[in-house]
Amino acid sequence: MGAPEKSQANASSMQRVKVYRLNDDGKWDDQGTGHVTVDYLERSEELGLFVFDEEDHETLLLHRISADDIYRKQEDTIISWRDPEFSSELALSFQETTGCAYIWDHICNVQRNMNFHSLNNDTFHGPNSELRELPAVAPSTLPLILKTLVESGIADQMRLTELILNDQEFFRKLMVEFRMYEDLENVEGLHMIYKIVRGIIMLNSPQIFEKIFGDELIMDIIGCLEYDPEVHHAQNHRNFLKEHVVFKEAIPIKDPLVLSKIHQTYRVGYLKDVILARVLDETTLGNLNSIIHSNNAVVVSLLKDDSTFIQELFARIRSPTTSEESKKNLVYFVHEFCCLSKSLQMVQQLRLYRDLVNEGIFDIMTDALQSQDKKLVLTGTDILILFLNQDPNLLRSFVIRPEGIPLLGLLVKGMLTDFGDDMHCQFLEILRSLLDSFTLSGTQFIMFLLNCWKTCQSCKIEFLFFCFF
Repeated sequence: MGAPEKSQANASSMQRVKVYRLNDDGKWDDQGTGHVTVDYLERSEELGLFVFDEEDHETLLLHRISADDIYRKQEDTIISWRDPEFSSELALSFQETTGCAYIWDHICNVQRNMNFHSLNNDTFHGPNSELRELPAVAPSTLPLILKTLVESGIADQMRLTELILNDQEFFRKLMVEFRMYEDLENVEGLHMIYKIVRGIIMLNSPQIFEKIFGDELIMDIIGCLEYDPEVHHAQNHRNFLKEHVVFKEAIPIKDPLVLSKIHQTYRVGYLKDVILARVLDETTLGNLNSIIHSNNAVVVSLLKDDSTFIQELFARIRSPTTSEESKKNLVYFVHEFCCLSKSLQMVQQLRLYRDLVNEGIFDIMTDALQSQDKKLVLTGTDILILFLNQDPNLLRSFVIRPEGIPLLGLLVKGMLTDFGDDMHCQFLEILRSLLDSFTLSGTQFIMFLLNCWKTCQSCKIEFLFFCFF
C-alpha cells in the first residue's frame, strides 16, 4: 500500500465499523469490518447507510434509512436497529466515538428531513424547500448565495452541500471574488464573503472540509474569515500563520504527505480554537477534532513505517556531535511522537513502542533523567509513563537487567529528591507501576528489589518503607 492509500485508510478510521447481525440463536454474528457512509441509493433520492469492506471494498451492508423510530445509540460506539425490510436485527460497532456521533447525527438529520417533507406543504413551506440549483458565483449573485445559506433549514442542508460539491468552480470563483474585494478594500463585500464561508463551514460536511482545508484553499479560507463584521479590530490570521508560526523539524521530514498533514492539522486547530471558537456548534467541533485526530494517525503511521526516519532520529540523539540543545529538542519530539501515537489502533501502538524499545529509547531516557534541566527530566518521566500505560513489562523487563540498573537508580533517586510536586508524583507513579503485584511475577519482583537495593546505597530504609508500606 502506498503513502496516499495509507493516508486515505487512516483518515477514514473515524467511520470504521464492525457489522453485526442477530442470528436465530439470539447471538450476534460478525459480518465483517468496513467503513460506513450515508449516501443516496442508486436511481433514488432516498438516503441509506452503506458499509464497504475495508479489504475488497465489497458492500457489506446496504440499509435504507427509515423515518420510523427504529434506531438506538448505545455506549457511544454502537448504533443498532431492526431492519423492517429484512426483519433482522443489525448493529454497527464503531472504532471511534466521534465516528458513531457523526453517523448518528446524519441519521437524525435524514429522519428530520423525511418527516419535514411528510408534513402539509401548505402549512410548512420553507423558503428553500424547492431548492434545485445554486447560482453561479459572481458579484451579483453573492447576496442570493448568502441568503440561501442563511435561510436553509435542515431539510435543504444536504442538498445545498451536494450542489456546492458538484460545482467544480465554486470555491475557485469564490476566492477570486474574495481577492478582488480585498484589493478594492470593499469592506461590505468582505463581510458578505466571511458570512458565506462561515455558513459553508457550518454545513459540517466532511467532503467540503476535505476541499477547503487542502493546501490549495486553506490560507484563502482563513483570509476570508479575517473579516468578521462583529469584530471591529483587524484580524491578521494569515500573517500570524506565515510569519510567527515557525515549523521546527527535529529530523528533516522528506514525505510531502506528512508535511502537508502536519501543516493542515495546525491550521485546522487554529481555525477551531481561535478564529471560529465562539460560533462552532458541538457537532462541527467534533468533526474538526476528527480531522485533527485522523491527520495525527496518518502522520504517526507514515513516520513509524519509515525505518530510516526512526533510525536517523536515534542516531542523532546518540551522536557526540549533536549539541545539547538539539538533543533536548529531539527528546521533546520523541515525547510528542509517542503522544500522537494514541491516534493509532492499539495493536499498532504496541508495535511502535516495541520498535522504540529495540532502538534503545530507555537508554535515551537514562541520559534525559540525568539532566539539570527540569523540563527535560519531566519530559523523560512523561515518556516512561506513556510506556507503562501501553505495556508495563516493556520498562519492567529493562530495569531488572544489568543494563537497566542506572535508569532504575535514577527513578529511585528521583522519588527521594525534592524536584517539586509535579515531578515527584511522576517518579512515584513510575515506581508504583513497576511494583504492581498484579502484573509482576515473583522472579521479576525479586530481581527488581535486588536492583533497587544496589542503587540505593544511601537510602535503603526509605526505599524499603516505600516498597512494603
